[in-house]
Amino acid sequence: MKALKIVSALFLLTLPSLAQDRKVTIDWAPKPDRLQEYTGVNKVITRLPEVLAKHKGQASWSEDVIETERYSAKWISMAAGEKTRTQFHSDDRTTWVVWGGQIRFTIHGQAPFVASKGFLVQVPFRVPYSMETMGNEPSLRFEVTRGGAIPSYPATREEQNAPPPRDGHHYVKVSYPPTLVAGGMDSYTDKNKPYLDFMKEFVEKHPTGGPRGGLFMGDHDNQAAIIRGMGVPIPPATNRGHFHVGNDEFWFILEGKIAYEMEGKGLIVSQAGDVVLALPGRFHRASWAPGQMDTRLAFNRSPTMLHNYGEDANATQ
Repeated sequence: MKALKIVSALFLLTLPSLAQDRKVTIDWAPKPDRLQEYTGVNKVITRLPEVLAKHKGQASWSEDVIETERYSAKWISMAAGEKTRTQFHSDDRTTWVVWGGQIRFTIHGQAPFVASKGFLVQVPFRVPYSMETMGNEPSLRFEVTRGGAIPSYPATREEQNAPPPRDGHHYVKVSYPPTLVAGGMDSYTDKNKPYLDFMKEFVEKHPTGGPRGGLFMGDHDNQAAIIRGMGVPIPPATNRGHFHVGNDEFWFILEGKIAYEMEGKGLIVSQAGDVVLALPGRFHRASWAPGQMDTRLAFNRSPTMLHNYGEDANATQ
């Protein structure tokens, strides 16, 4: 028994003292020998001014920003008066950040509404929706779907023609049951509402403070969380933040600036409208950059996704 006590004491001495104070868990987590590279459309940061400059003079265009197994995200501009065909995604939620002009959303079971800059909008799976640009200027939206997701289209009396083929697929008419199992529509809940006017509910109501944010969208394997706060001094590079095992994460910058320390990429300061991507296994740290109120909309797998901090970081950043 005495020998056991000695061994236990020696083990405790090997843990960082702060970790002992907070009673954090110390484990061995798998980390890639080589960091996954940013390839294709995936960049550590996609700056909105560069995207807009690329499409200068165009009213209707689309620009892919993220393509991973979990996420497809893109910028989409629609000319004045342009509208989409009614559509839905079969098994995953669709989320938008409206960033320019005005878009009229028509969602099954909801009163149509017009969204302008700063509106966050979401549609549950299998719920039909359409969009139309209102006013005299193009609309701009950031759209997030499941990685590689291809929409389906209701075969209505008004629209019987098959959509054109896309991405190696062609469309055929099908039937499915009305029950949620194997068919049917998902629904909105108190935690998943059709839209949120971020500019009105946060920026105008709380220009220099207010709530930190909260969950805008969340289901069994997806979430979008508003994270807001006043700017703070940028932490040193020795504060590496954390990494995720097998899961990517990205952020849409809604307000102000966010400072990121990204393993292998260094310090990145993002602006409103930018998109920042952390690939699996890569240490990253996000902080509100000094000087103003800052907000990021974090897209990741779930609120319970494991955060792996450095052994000496006391499970925090």
